Amino acid sequence: MSEGVRTILRADGGVAKEPGLEAQAGFLWDFWYPAVRSLAIRGKRLVTAMLLEVPLVLGRTAEGKAFAIRDSCPHRGIPLSYGHFDGATVECSYHGWRFDACTARCVEIPSLTSQDKLKVERIFAGHYPCEERDGYVWVYMTSRDRKAVDNSTVTRLPEQVPAAPALPVFSKKYKITHLECELPSHVDQGIIGLMDPAHGPFVHQSWFWRSKHSIHEKQKQFEPIPYGFRMSPHSPSSNSAPYQLLKRITGEGVTTTIDFVLPNMRLEEIHSGKLWFSSRATVTPVRRDLCRIDFVAAWNLPFLPVFLFRMFGKTFLRQDQETMIRQAEGLKHDPKLMLIDDADRPAKWYFGLKANLLEARRTGVAMEHPMAGPVTLHWRS
Repeated sequence: MSEGVRTILRADGGVAKEPGLEAQAGFLWDFWYPAVRSLAIRGKRLVTAMLLEVPLVLGRTAEGKAFAIRDSCPHRGIPLSYGHFDGATVECSYHGWRFDACTARCVEIPSLTSQDKLKVERIFAGHYPCEERDGYVWVYMTSRDRKAVDNSTVTRLPEQVPAAPALPVFSKKYKITHLECELPSHVDQGIIGLMDPAHGPFVHQSWFWRSKHSIHEKQKQFEPIPYGFRMSPHSPSSNSAPYQLLKRITGEGVTTTIDFVLPNMRLEEIHSGKLWFSSRATVTPVRRDLCRIDFVAAWNLPFLPVFLFRMFGKTFLRQDQETMIRQAEGLKHDPKLMLIDDADRPAKWYFGLKANLLEARRTGVAMEHPMAGPVTLHWRS
């Protein structure tokens, strides 16, 4: 058999050779993850989210700044989301401890008297950086925690936190929309499903897209990029009706570029003359048995109204969701799985990138990319 044909996976999606991942639930820390839509945090409303099995409470200060803190009071552990937010501080509903929303530093413990020596300012609930991009509140999930007085959590950030990801756009005026769905699987299964090039004719059969009768052999060139890989610019498939429609409208060629970047992002750009379409799909780990697809797309195609795209997009996501629900039934029995060449090579690169990043962080040496250079893959879809 060719190299990698019989790569065996655990049912939870991790590579069998990586026992260290199991202890960490297979999550990648020190990255930005979308937590909630920006529209969800308004006024003094508190909103909850779960990222990488960490409960969070999010809100917006009176000055309009989004914040995220661990949804657990360091005193007795009750979720802070049950408390009161006045636009600056979050007050616990149990004993009234108050925490600065932007730093999670304790600012008041009502039960203390003048005789108490406890330094309130050294108590933290656990703070995570927040940025807003493309209609999402992104949270930087760092694993660098230390314990303060009374075992409360103080988040220690890396020396430099990178900017949150932004969707590439190519004109001042454009339409934009957002979709999401939950998948009952480990994030690894969600991600390799996201990049899988061979499931389209079977999972996404529809009159406006493809059927299994349209399967034909394809070849695409891939190249390494930092923390990921790229399907090099190419003409889209001839069996995809929307691409052919765009070509007829502009009278020019259509090119597509697809990137995958750790920890969880698939970015696609389509260009034809001055018209363009840009999308980003992220698969975010909620728990080790649950992940979420957040999809955002922007375009300047005058013939594509938002409602029409949302109708088609919801169909696609629902088809993926139904497939993952069915797959989860089989994964409960912990079957042996395999990846084959060449259709599953992107999945192998993903696992290689993930393992090499973890090793680089452990040893402090430069991360080794699993791709030696550009490569052409062949498959049928």
